[in-house]
Amino acid sequence: MKLVILDRDGVINEDSDAYIKSPEEWNPIPGSLEAIARLNRHGYRVAVATNQSGVARGLFTLDTLARIHRRMLEAVRDKGGEIDAIFFCPHGPDDDCRCRKPAPGLYEEIADRLKTSLDNVYAIGDSERDLVAARAAGAQPVLVRTGKGVRTLRKSKQLGDAPVFDDLAGFTDALVTDQLD
Repeated sequence: MKLVILDRDGVINEDSDAYIKSPEEWNPIPGSLEAIARLNRHGYRVAVATNQSGVARGLFTLDTLARIHRRMLEAVRDKGGEIDAIFFCPHGPDDDCRCRKPAPGLYEEIADRLKTSLDNVYAIGDSERDLVAARAAGAQPVLVRTGKGVRTLRKSKQLGDAPVFDDLAGFTDALVTDQLD
């Protein structure tokens, strides 16, 4: 199975330090929806792995999160793409759960549910925690400069050999034209 795992905020949609708390606040990063459709056209399934601690913080409900995700799915479909599954952690940073990135639980759940290995699966994120979680689960971490990506590039000590792209569209271009090592 050809699979790509995407973080949500900062990779697919604009991020906010105040959290994305409603469907109206969800705005795609230019080119990201088209990049997902392009991945699909090249035979890739797309899954999303996202921390959503705003639920634990009481900033929005699970119902609101479902409506935000519905808006994202509809926007991707409008561009001819499909997201196969969304995996999220609703816990806060002090909840000591296994699913909150940088823990690898979301990625392990994706592998288990989709019955696939994460070897040679790219996991695209904009933060160090995305890269650490992907690496811990055996996926290939990729950093984008959108969202918190530029800040991550400046401050992260754990980038390792993760490739860096301007955005999801740049990653997708490299992947589908076999320019990614």
